Amino acid sequence: MSSILKVDQLQDSGGNNLVTSNGSGVITSSAFGKVLQVVTSTSSTNISTTSSTFVTTNFSLAITPSTTSSKILLMANTVAQINGSDINLDIYRSTSSSFVSGGKSRGLIGMEPVNAMMSVPIIHLDSPSTTSAITYTIYFRNNGGSTSSFLRSDVLSSFTALEIGA
Repeated sequence: MSSILKVDQLQDSGGNNLVTSNGSGVITSSAFGKVLQVVTSTSSTNISTTSSTFVTTNFSLAITPSTTSSKILLMANTVAQINGSDINLDIYRSTSSSFVSGGKSRGLIGMEPVNAMMSVPIIHLDSPSTTSAITYTIYFRNNGGSTSSFLRSDVLSSFTALEIGA
């Protein structure tokens, strides 16, 4: 014996539509793998440091995931002026009070070209497991004691978060 279940919507316990159909067998909506929201921030504020510990750049954005299963794709296109030694970059997540790299000693990115200005692309897929508002902030450090800069006043840098339905 077989059973048939006919529905035009499938919702989670919070009342969010997971799947909808137009009645002719065509799925018209499903959040799985789709971009649910996009948040972007820009900056051209120069931040310099000689610190060998991570310091905030105050370059941040806030996003509130719609479900705990959502992934957050973080992307930044920035520049750095590296002097004297290498620099490291990481992203701080406010809801867990930790870096998204999981505390790796070099963070998400380590760069070594000394005495150079270069483009710094950052891409990271985060799994915050929350529906609370999250603020992501980029941090950096200079490992050589010289003054290095992150962001520049003559370049517009961008920081974007995309919520991906999972």
